Amino acid sequence: MAAVWVLLAKAKYGADLIESSREHGVRPVVVPFDLAAEFVPVGTKEADEALARLAQGLPPAAPEFANIIYRCGAMKRVVAMAQRLAQRDLPVLIQGESGTGKELFARAIHASSKRKDAPFIAVNCGAIPLELIDSELFGHEKGAFTGAHTTRVGHFEAADRGTLFLDEIGELPLSSQVRLLRALQEHEVTRLGASKSRKIDVRIVAATNRVLPEEVRVGRFREDVFHRIAVGILVLPPLRAREGDLNLLIDTLLEQINREATSQPGFMHKNLSVGARNLLLRHAWPGNVRELHNALLRASIWAPGEEIGTEDVAEVLSLTSSSTDDTILGAALGDGFSLPDLMAEVARHYLDRAMDQSHGNKTEAAKLLGLGSYQTLTNWLLKYQPKKPGTDGAK
Repeated sequence: MAAVWVLLAKAKYGADLIESSREHGVRPVVVPFDLAAEFVPVGTKEADEALARLAQGLPPAAPEFANIIYRCGAMKRVVAMAQRLAQRDLPVLIQGESGTGKELFARAIHASSKRKDAPFIAVNCGAIPLELIDSELFGHEKGAFTGAHTTRVGHFEAADRGTLFLDEIGELPLSSQVRLLRALQEHEVTRLGASKSRKIDVRIVAATNRVLPEEVRVGRFREDVFHRIAVGILVLPPLRAREGDLNLLIDTLLEQINREATSQPGFMHKNLSVGARNLLLRHAWPGNVRELHNALLRASIWAPGEEIGTEDVAEVLSLTSSSTDDTILGAALGDGFSLPDLMAEVARHYLDRAMDQSHGNKTEAAKLLGLGSYQTLTNWLLKYQPKKPGTDGAK
């Protein structure tokens, strides 16, 4: 049993161990080595996996999705759904937290579709100045407005016969959503300053980290536009929900970082120490795969030798981690401190997150929170009154 406690403390949880005896009382246990926390399920053989896919009615693995690194069941299902959608010429809405790989999925869908030889145009709707959105998306004629010195082809026309990826579509203002609706309904666009419309043949793949049904409910997103783009829906799981994928991603991303740095001056191939890996495995990764990649890149640059140590990773993570844990666990006791208020704040935070991630499905939210049932979650919602309690009666 002592060996089990050493494994758990040194690998998975990073805990301090103590021992007690009549002779020496209570004292800390010093374990002078690190253990690798590589809790990775054993991969099935390729033939067995192919047979399982056939038995479940899943499509064969497509090479266009090879850049998506995964092994967990949740990602297998999402990738299989994406492969199916790629074969159908339908609009797709990809939902997920920032850094989960929405554009990676959009490019894979395009590359394995019948439009693969036509353009793939990616547009970040949240990065376009409000006064230029219509011009960027739909184009303009010369003299259409002050500063329009030449005719401009919009992104819709540029993507003709191909795929237009509208990233962060939830950031589009309502006025631009009206023009977008017409483009989706009529398959035509009218440049600013033009009197005639132009026919287009474009597949829309949209993405957002917002919960669009909630945006529709509060009036920030048009319901008719939502139903036009949300024909095929993919929900990408956050990294913290991808059991067994973190080790695989760490190895793959570090290998990629090493490969890309080979031509740079003073290049040294970087390896992770066991302690550094364990620290990465214990991190929550709120920024998902993008945060993981950036952390590994910074650590590889700052580590002076060939090995990335625990101290290197700890320093990297300290720069981007929020102070939530310190605020909760390190709050000063005494005047103004209220344990019930603090517990309620934590409960509301996680209830909000679970309702967001489950899109208001209380049964799914209860599973995410480890609560026993839908009714238990309802009791928590009634008690703590989070910002997003969900639709009454939604299951």
